[in-house]
Amino acid sequence: MLDFLEAPQNLYFVLSIAVMLLIVLLEVISVSLGGGISEAIDSVIPEIDADVDFDMDVDTDSAVPDASPATIAKVLSWFRIGEVPILMLLIVFLTNFGLFGLILQSIFQSITSFFLPALIAVPFALFVSLPAVRVIGGLLGKYMPKDETDAVSGKTLIGRVATIISGTAKPENPVQAKVKDEHAKTHYIMVEPDTAEESFETHSKVVLISQSGAVFKAISSKSSALNDI
Repeated sequence: MLDFLEAPQNLYFVLSIAVMLLIVLLEVISVSLGGGISEAIDSVIPEIDADVDFDMDVDTDSAVPDASPATIAKVLSWFRIGEVPILMLLIVFLTNFGLFGLILQSIFQSITSFFLPALIAVPFALFVSLPAVRVIGGLLGKYMPKDETDAVSGKTLIGRVATIISGTAKPENPVQAKVKDEHAKTHYIMVEPDTAEESFETHSKVVLISQSGAVFKAISSKSSALNDI
């Protein structure tokens, strides 16, 4: 067993399990001291307030995936970031990556008497681990205790005034904004103008009027269109 774990081809998988155990140990120690690594990490990560399906947008004229803020928000949402503490998702990933890799090597060794090269085994374990993070994260998010008084959906933010905090929002070019819900809790969302004629500069006040995937549509808080709402 020790020879199996010490094999160079299994180094990344063993390290993954070791890092996972170290993180768990540090979290237990920090919680026992009245803190919590997980809470500290989540406190500096903007919330993702979008009920979206994963959809990587690819430019038909380019082989490079769309790296717009909206797409990034979709990717993070797909990995359940915002639903489950990030540290927990990291533990799930490290555990799955390490175990899948070691299981793969064990099976391959039992059949051929030698190990797969790390160059093949690592991408395979990574490919299997990422969907597992989404599935297990979804289960954890479903059964984890939640503070119902703070739980809001994107729809409850419609009609509220948000503040643009970075960049200039234009149609098809959403930027980050912040808005407070009915519990005075701040949420960080992606916002773009509802009409092609509008654009929102940093610090602009806008009114959220609809939500499309990960992005909220908005109009200026001084817009005459408010008279029709």
